[in-house]
Amino acid sequence: MKGIIFSGGPASVTQEGSPRPDSEVFRMGLPIFGICYGLQVMSKMLGGEVECPEHKEYGIANIDIIAASPLFEGVSRNSQVWMSHGDRVASIPEGFRQIARTDSCPYTAVEDRKRNFYGVQFHPEVVHSLEGQKMLRNFVINICHANADWNMGSFINEAVEEIREEVGDKNVLCGLSGGVDSSVAALLIHKAIGDQLVCVFVNNGMLRKGEAESVLSLFGQHFNIRLQYADAEEAFLAALKGKTDPEDKRKTIGKLFVDTFYSEARKCGNISYLAQGTLYPDIVESRSPFGGPTATIKSHHNVGGLPSDLKWKLLEPLKELFKDEVRVLGRELGLPDELVNRHPFPGPGLGVRCIGEVTKERLDALRDIDAIFIDEIRKAGLYGEIWQALADLLPVKSVGVQGDERTYREVCTLRAVTSQDAMTADWYRLPYDVMQKCASRICNEVSAVNRVLYDITSKPPATIEWE
Repeated sequence: MKGIIFSGGPASVTQEGSPRPDSEVFRMGLPIFGICYGLQVMSKMLGGEVECPEHKEYGIANIDIIAASPLFEGVSRNSQVWMSHGDRVASIPEGFRQIARTDSCPYTAVEDRKRNFYGVQFHPEVVHSLEGQKMLRNFVINICHANADWNMGSFINEAVEEIREEVGDKNVLCGLSGGVDSSVAALLIHKAIGDQLVCVFVNNGMLRKGEAESVLSLFGQHFNIRLQYADAEEAFLAALKGKTDPEDKRKTIGKLFVDTFYSEARKCGNISYLAQGTLYPDIVESRSPFGGPTATIKSHHNVGGLPSDLKWKLLEPLKELFKDEVRVLGRELGLPDELVNRHPFPGPGLGVRCIGEVTKERLDALRDIDAIFIDEIRKAGLYGEIWQALADLLPVKSVGVQGDERTYREVCTLRAVTSQDAMTADWYRLPYDVMQKCASRICNEVSAVNRVLYDITSKPPATIEWE
């Protein structure tokens, strides 16, 4: 072990029962880097004070670096960072000194150079901390003296061996959606065990336009993966009838997805494992990966809704990766750029973008809206600049005038964000002319809608998806 990082988290060190490391960790002689809550817990345990001020900080800020530090080697003095905290350090422990601040957070960064303890109140690991990777590299390479010898090729070799050792001669069932995550998971597992993998492609009626045909062609014909197609649109729509709560919808979709798997598995021989394209952010937002207390932001399709009596063991080869790493992995495995670079798409599909009750008519309208939005940002050459673009259909009606007649139809919202790992996101400044083209086409071509909105909320405080 070269060093220790205390990560951020939703708890408050001022609350009884909040997570604490064993105090022995501070006597191990290893460098420690505390991030957000990690800084606060380190300060509290070593004799400092933490307070909950009236003014919170969420979003972009610029730090003022006031002292030279190995943590900030090569970092500009007023570097942009991403804040997301309620509590803050009010006084630092003995041996520490202030090395950066903001107007509302005096101890934005601190260090104890003698013990190699460092802490920051912001999140250097997210893309909106523009020089955060430099800081992390400074800690890992320059302070901890770790070797930078990991690469995606070594990950593939290790993952293939782990999958073979875990699975043995058993069969694996994988839910293939056509998205980046499930596609990469399927190809990685197929590389490890070949025809022991059976992919079931479930059409839940909530896919994008032309998606079913594309998946069947690419994986069934091009990659020659054992692929079974299940058209379950009617079953999913029936199960979702009358449901409007986002968690209820996600869990209903997740359960029926697994139930459909059970049904399809009977046609595939003896199945022992269920493979999923779960990523690390999915786990963070759904539960604590270490079993400790956490705040559930939302249930993800891959980690929520699974029955307690699941008959298969879970196989999640991507669960320690972020989305950008999965894209690199996909390229290494031979996936086409069009799929590798595809924007993230939720497991429950358009079901969680159809806000409120999900019906066939509303989904069809949303499919058209989504297709127009994606088409226009591609035409404008912006698709690659955007992390995720999505459209939502709202259960809200507005008065409009179309063809000299009064209309009373639903409202849709468009959203485009920039991110790197989906843990944080900032809204994309879509050019006005592109917005205008999108709104005009949607209102002209989709009869169910007469008003288009653009969502300019960052994450936090919002999530990327509405549900």
